[in-house]
Amino acid sequence: QVQLAESGGGLAQPGGSLRLSCAASRGILSLNAMGWYRQTPGKERELVARIFKYGTIDYADSVKGRFTISRDGAKDTVYLQMNSLKPEDTADYFCNAILGTTTYWGQGTQVTVSS
Repeated sequence: QVQLAESGGGLAQPGGSLRLSCAASRGILSLNAMGWYRQTPGKERELVARIFKYGTIDYADSVKGRFTISRDGAKDTVYLQMNSLKPEDTADYFCNAILGTTTYWGQGTQVTVSS
């Protein structure tokens, strides 16, 4: 089993930056993948970025060039650096981990981009 704890959400101005953190309860390098998803009311949860066990990374087209996912195996933590934030990035952001055939989710952290 994997427990995930997100932190780092909050309010940012358009063009600003935030960094989200996701701390896992077990070694993240043993996981098949970890990622960040986001959801707004009335919409499905969507992939933002994910990093696979051997380092392959995917980004949603809407965040390419602005967001960067990274991981620190010593701290069992995955990060999402969000730069050049836009109002449309406003959402609840969820950390995700895949171990075998099981998917785990964190509780989410809210990100609001507004002037």
